[in-house]
Amino acid sequence: MRITEAARRLGTSPRMLRYRESLGLLPATRESAPRRPVSAPDGAPARAPQAPAAAASASGQAASGRDVRRGGGHRQFGEAELRAVALALELEKRYDIGPAELAFGLRVLAEPDVQARVRELGERIGRLSAPPTRALDFEKEKALRLLQRRR
Repeated sequence: MRITEAARRLGTSPRMLRYRESLGLLPATRESAPRRPVSAPDGAPARAPQAPAAAASASGQAASGRDVRRGGGHRQFGEAELRAVALALELEKRYDIGPAELAFGLRVLAEPDVQARVRELGERIGRLSAPPTRALDFEKEKALRLLQRRR
């Protein structure tokens, strides 16, 4: 189905579906088109959003192996795509967040560097405790220092 029908069934607008697509919140269903860069709110350099299945869509194949290219460049929505968007809408409502926040949460899960930096922030502000391995390293070094003093 086309975007207008998908938006109607989901209770949203085609514009919001396109916005979600630009954030990488929709499954890849056609060849990747160049995306507009998303500017960061703090004036940081713009970056293009990462699509989770960019490699699959670039080859014209979805993760399921089906051909996802569509004629005319218009996105077509199937039941799987509608269920994915409905889940995103449910998460946004349940946790009172916007699409950009959900997209960032996915980015934290998908990109180890981003995950490490967010964890570092959480530790510095006291929302997260240091991983247990760091605590064990501290205890190990402390024991080694004590053993060296005894010599």
